[in-house]
Amino acid sequence: MPTAKAAYPGAQEFVPETQELDRLSRAVQDCHGCDLYRDATQAVFGLGAAHAALMAVGEQPGDREDVEGEPFVGPAGRLLDEAFEAAGLDREAIYLTNAVKHFRFTRPRGKQRIHKSPARWQVAACGPWLLAELEAVQPSVVVLLGATAGQAVYGPSFRVTASRGTPLTWPDDRLHTTSPPTACVATAHPASVLRSRQRTQDFESLVADLTVARDLQDQPGQGGTGS
Repeated sequence: MPTAKAAYPGAQEFVPETQELDRLSRAVQDCHGCDLYRDATQAVFGLGAAHAALMAVGEQPGDREDVEGEPFVGPAGRLLDEAFEAAGLDREAIYLTNAVKHFRFTRPRGKQRIHKSPARWQVAACGPWLLAELEAVQPSVVVLLGATAGQAVYGPSFRVTASRGTPLTWPDDRLHTTSPPTACVATAHPASVLRSRQRTQDFESLVADLTVARDLQDQPGQGGTGS
């Protein structure tokens, strides 16, 4: 019997050859590249400035995002808004998206849907959508929010704790784009800050990392240190 991974083709065949975000956001609703589409309400594509200098990439939609169809509209998104403001960043000028476009969840308590991190193969299957967004937006700086986003870009060995807040070189050998970002900055996912017992300290660390990304926007051509 084939594994779930073997039964699905990945997103590539569902991604249209276009750099128009509107067309991409419509096409993602028909994606059956992995099994997550079966239980999710809808795919949640990225949203924000069409040619943003900064792109922020999270893990996957949460419960509210799955219902509303937009990224970062739940509690973690509100905390991220606060962090952007504290770092001197305008959310309206940022493109927000996730490495995985469908909500993965379990129902251990009846109807309540509990977040479950996507499997590595599901992240890989969804990779063509993230690459299409990168080609369309062409950001100069990418912020990776949490481990799943970091591993989607740099591979499974990437650890946020070892690299956060440091300018990183874009891995063009893994995710080749016609106009690669100047640098990446990894940081914690805002959901982890919400759950933290030391929320104030962790929020301040998130803001500090976002401030690094903000400053990098004004330094074209300043490559990072690698992962």
